[in-house]
Amino acid sequence: MTGTDVQKEAEDSGPSGYAAARLRLLTEEARSGPPRRAALAELTDDWLSGLFAAGAEGLRGASLVAVGGYGRGELSPRSDLDLLLLHDGGDTKAVAALADRLWYPVWDLGLDLDHSVRTPAEARKTAGEDLKVQLGLLDARHIAGDLGLTTSLRTAVLADWRNQAPKRLPELQELCAERAERQGELQYLLEPDLKEARGGLRDATALRAVAASWLADAPREGLADARRRLLDVRDALHLATGRATDRLALQEQDQVAAGLGLLDADTLLRQVYEAARVISYASDVTWREVGRVLRSRAVRPRLRAMLGGGKPTAERSPLAEGVVEQDGEVVLARAARPERDPVLPLRAAAAAAQAGLPLSLHAVRRLAATVRPLPTPWPAEAREQLVTLLGSGRPTIEVWEALEAEGLITRLLPDWERVRCRPQRNAVHLWTVDRHLIETAVRASEFTRRVSRPDLLLVAALLHDIGKGWPGDHSVAGEIIARDVATRIGFDRHDVTVIATLVRHHLTLIDTATRRDLEDPATVRSVAEAVGSQGTLELLHALTEADALATGPAAWSSWRGSLVADLVKRVSAVLAGDAPDDPEEAAPTAEQERLALEAAATGSPVLALRAQTEPPAGQEPSGDPEPLGVELLIAVPDQPGVLPAVAGVLAMHRLTVRTAELRSLYLPDGVDGSVLLLDWRVAAEYGSLPQAARLRSDLVRALDGSLDIAGRLAERDAAYPRRRGVVAPAARVSVHPAASRLATVIEVRSQDAPGLLFRIGRALEDASVQVRSAHVSTLGANAVDAFYVTGPEGAPLPGDEAASVARKLEETLRG
Repeated sequence: MTGTDVQKEAEDSGPSGYAAARLRLLTEEARSGPPRRAALAELTDDWLSGLFAAGAEGLRGASLVAVGGYGRGELSPRSDLDLLLLHDGGDTKAVAALADRLWYPVWDLGLDLDHSVRTPAEARKTAGEDLKVQLGLLDARHIAGDLGLTTSLRTAVLADWRNQAPKRLPELQELCAERAERQGELQYLLEPDLKEARGGLRDATALRAVAASWLADAPREGLADARRRLLDVRDALHLATGRATDRLALQEQDQVAAGLGLLDADTLLRQVYEAARVISYASDVTWREVGRVLRSRAVRPRLRAMLGGGKPTAERSPLAEGVVEQDGEVVLARAARPERDPVLPLRAAAAAAQAGLPLSLHAVRRLAATVRPLPTPWPAEAREQLVTLLGSGRPTIEVWEALEAEGLITRLLPDWERVRCRPQRNAVHLWTVDRHLIETAVRASEFTRRVSRPDLLLVAALLHDIGKGWPGDHSVAGEIIARDVATRIGFDRHDVTVIATLVRHHLTLIDTATRRDLEDPATVRSVAEAVGSQGTLELLHALTEADALATGPAAWSSWRGSLVADLVKRVSAVLAGDAPDDPEEAAPTAEQERLALEAAATGSPVLALRAQTEPPAGQEPSGDPEPLGVELLIAVPDQPGVLPAVAGVLAMHRLTVRTAELRSLYLPDGVDGSVLLLDWRVAAEYGSLPQAARLRSDLVRALDGSLDIAGRLAERDAAYPRRRGVVAPAARVSVHPAASRLATVIEVRSQDAPGLLFRIGRALEDASVQVRSAHVSTLGANAVDAFYVTGPEGAPLPGDEAASVARKLEETLRG
């Protein structure tokens, strides 16, 4: 059936015919995107025109007007209809009756309707009071009735908008900023709102409004395509869900991707992010231009009076060779010759970032159009300018985005293309891969005074996750890429090796510190062998902190920092030639020894609860004191079942375990037996922490078997069923035979959940292994726990037995 046949069916059959024709149009596979949206708008126009003609017989001075998205002819499958019934104020009863004849059929079909009935004067008055109404009227389009009435309103509204632009545009900018603060940035969100988030469809509409004011205009290149892409995604989302939603939820992304013919959900998100980036950059440039024009208008009359009416000349202040500041932006000097100066893009970018100024759109486009490629390897100046740009702190981000918007970054660093706009499906990460790399460089710039080679730190920060665009372990792939990039940009062989090592091992310190026993000499030696030198260790320490801080708040804390600092101190001693302390000789603190002696004397658990706000000894405080949570110290005479008992009691009391360590503590000479020491950080899920006496009482009962922890937890789970959500990946349990010579290391990676540590501890007890030490860490919704276990005789488990324990534990967690 042709488009004309569809429209004729709608006209001939009334509302039911329109509904059938609409459904037929939306299910046509051959028509999608802008043609389908335009056809749907045209079909709806014809239907509403028929309703208007039937209800307005004999009525003069009235018209039906589409506004907003419908006015632009952009109807998505579940878009609401924005309609204005315009009248000249004559026969108000007839107008009211006509409104009923129009609105009720729309409601009867279940379509969302945003409607109003106004005279032109009322419409203009409302627009003057409500910016959103005025924005909708800027896209007013005649559907039926008195064309002259609609045309005169459009002309008046546009004139009002242009006359009031100096006042209304700052108001519009403030609305956009508030919405961005509320909804976040579309180009980084895992479940973005295609309309409301920054860089979404509302921002694209705002740019149209700015252009209509004639005060400023947006960079047009790529903008229409970005807008079309977001609209296409919204169409597919409406069809997939059957709802008028703009939020691209995780559970719908695969279906939406399939509806658009894309490979997978990651490809979909990457396209969405690319479109949002174009709109966000255009918004930044446009609002900057609006501010410049408004400032110029405010200053010009005074300057003209001072200069006797002459036209003022903009001041140009030199920043670097070929680069000047003019009117709050960085532009190219008149004598600059980009076609002869391949370093100019990096020099201009570094100068802009150092000055904290934006790069002018004209300057970036001129550079992109005319500059020659850098030779390989880069000249020393190019490398130095890149390092200067990366070390400029927060202003680096805006300058980098300007270069990237015009394709200059991928010309300088071709490997960047694979990580550009690449999503990270991990709730811990705030950013896409490329933005995370820049954020890491920004964070690393704060640590350049801590290291002897800040240039290597900054370049390693930029490249540490570059391997995420390739299959396999991104650290392994990244090492190869980083070696190639560092060579290309002109570092010597030694420096290239250091950068490659930093990229290969950028996760080594944090993983080892939070998941391994630092008292085990094998742990410290393995890190020392990987790092190789004191200088590399110093750089890796700074990179680790910068990487974690750039990831998100869940990835770093003072406690994690203290663990890493402790590991670095131990590794540094090994690299200096000092052997690590034997684990049996590690001295307890005075408080630990006091609790251990009391537990040995009484034969029962002893515990202490205290809030910790100061960093551990040996670590310098950073800024304001940060609460590290509540420290729970428990000393228990060595006996089976301690780990599941303590974990179960904490789960019963709704205490979340943030970090946990368990180790045997050998008592001073003359005191028989040994004591297990548990040093944990906990937080209350709800309300306040329970009293220490109550925890101790329940722990005593748990250890003597009179408290049925498993039954109590099962009852609570049955009473409070879990909410449905995203299905988490299955738990994975692995054995790391080379991680320790004193014990077998079993690592558990799982979705964090109440009672998880209790289940793990009980499964290990059932396997008849002894837990020598445990190292628990929680990162967002993920738990990564390492257990150093031995057999009954205190020796590491044989390979087949260790594999069997890991397999049974994995089955328990998946069951």
